[in-house]
Amino acid sequence: MKIGILGAGQLARMLAEAGIPAGHEFVFLDPAESPSAARLGHHLRAPWQDADALQVLANCDRITCDFENVPAEVLALLSESVTVRPSARAFEVAQDRWIEKQQFEALGLATPAYRAVESRPELIEAVEALALPAVLKTRRMGYDGKGQFVIHQFEDLELAWQQLGGKPLILEQWVDFDHEAAITAVRSCDGDIRYYPLSTTCHRGGILRLARAGQGQSQLQQAAEHAMHKLMDELDYIGCMTLELFVVGDTLMANEFAPRAHNSAHWTIEAVPSSQFDNHLRAVCDWPLGNTALNGHALMVNFIGHMPEPERWLRIPGLHWHDYNKSARPGRKVGHATLTAPDAPTLNQRMADLQPLLDHDLRSMMQNLP
Repeated sequence: MKIGILGAGQLARMLAEAGIPAGHEFVFLDPAESPSAARLGHHLRAPWQDADALQVLANCDRITCDFENVPAEVLALLSESVTVRPSARAFEVAQDRWIEKQQFEALGLATPAYRAVESRPELIEAVEALALPAVLKTRRMGYDGKGQFVIHQFEDLELAWQQLGGKPLILEQWVDFDHEAAITAVRSCDGDIRYYPLSTTCHRGGILRLARAGQGQSQLQQAAEHAMHKLMDELDYIGCMTLELFVVGDTLMANEFAPRAHNSAHWTIEAVPSSQFDNHLRAVCDWPLGNTALNGHALMVNFIGHMPEPERWLRIPGLHWHDYNKSARPGRKVGHATLTAPDAPTLNQRMADLQPLLDHDLRSMMQNLP
């Protein structure tokens, strides 16, 4: 099939890497000059709403996205002439934190308390209602820690407003979580859902740095699958979705969801028979879904800002290297490595071999993984 993808970053690149062996062709719409996926298909460099580019996409067999902030109205327009998966509705919900939180509540999913904020007085009222610390976020265009300010004390309010004020905001209650987690699932057009194992995730500066899969947290896995099932069915969702969660004791709290392939499940490329990218394309194209069972244990490390030299990393058994072909820039995801092993003791030994290659913060994160 000819598949149009809105966005041509590393997620589109990995979708194409999964799809080309299956015979798919790819057309990417992305305003960037030389995005990561461009060499793997036909790159349309144009704004999202460009009429000529959208006409080219309308001649594809399927449309999907690698970026959750593609304008939902563009997807709705395309859906009049071509099958778009996931649907525009899923993006409408995911693109506004206020709507997203309301959706979680409507489904009975636990989520941090929140308040809408559009003025200084409303910010003060929200802080008084939720107490401090709390997190002030933009309702739209927030990802990888962008558009967020942690308010620790009342003296922080003015600085927070100076940085984020002037647009619709949401104040969220601070969650004293045990750790963070994420679950990825794929749903077909006939409602069949396959779940990937829950992964433990670690962030720094709002950006994912580590994700480990294979701990076998059966109670949490069941709770995460239950939440994902509710959300996917409600949205009549088709494709891969990731739900990010806070773990508080035996309770899961929904933080946010992404209507696309997700960084926290990149380890699925090597660690399961059918990766999130393969299964997303299967769902988009009405093909049977693949096996999501974990082959062993896996740890993914994100490379932020620049790629390290691969030689020392690749000496470690089970190490898989992914360079996104992106220029170095502070705060930018430029690649990742996935460490795999048949069992937990072997993975732990390989993680110990990896630690000397990490900075202090990452070593500390790895040592404190639950």
